[in-house]
Amino acid sequence: MIGITKIYGSGENAVTALSGASLDVFPGEVMLIEGPSGSGKTTLISILGLLLTATAGEVWLEGKNVAGLGERELPGLRARNFGFVFQGFNLFPALTAVENVAIAIRMKNPRARNADAEARRLLEQVGLGPRMHHLPADLSGGQKQRVAIARALGGDPPILVGDEPTAALDTRTALSVMELLRELATRQRRAVVVVTHDPRLERFADRVVRVEDGLIQAITTSESPRSPS
Repeated sequence: MIGITKIYGSGENAVTALSGASLDVFPGEVMLIEGPSGSGKTTLISILGLLLTATAGEVWLEGKNVAGLGERELPGLRARNFGFVFQGFNLFPALTAVENVAIAIRMKNPRARNADAEARRLLEQVGLGPRMHHLPADLSGGQKQRVAIARALGGDPPILVGDEPTAALDTRTALSVMELLRELATRQRRAVVVVTHDPRLERFADRVVRVEDGLIQAITTSESPRSPS
């Protein structure tokens, strides 16, 4: 991302959510985005994840500036490159864990032939093999978020984006989920970008990006982020 600006509205009602933000994302890295409410964090990752278009600036992906691409091209590019994890889990309550993951795989790729097997493999990978046939109502908050992470991994995207994925969890569970995301970055060379208000998660990060008033105020690099044993 180079020089990203996002303005909502126009004229006297215009609000600048981001101004001149530039950021690189690297394979195998965990990057935290921190800042107060309304600082521009969610706007930043929404533009990064191609969920929102910038008013100005460039977003480079797959060797091209995608900022000017049309609505017909963006969904496929987004599906190939990004998996999303949100605070609210967003699971279908009438579907089991494995069905939730499988349907997401099919939505990303309607031609997927082995969606059920892939869903089982991903749930095993995030430590939910024994619970894969349970409904969301029978899962704890941490287990639901692991289902959401498995769902985000469908299609093998190189970048995972999380918007407050641990906010609804207790401390122990939040750290466990973050440990899983750190493991996915380290062992699978995925980029993991997480918006958070929780400074305790910084131990898992390679970089911490501080956003305030629509500006990237600081980028702190960790010399020794906690890695999975």
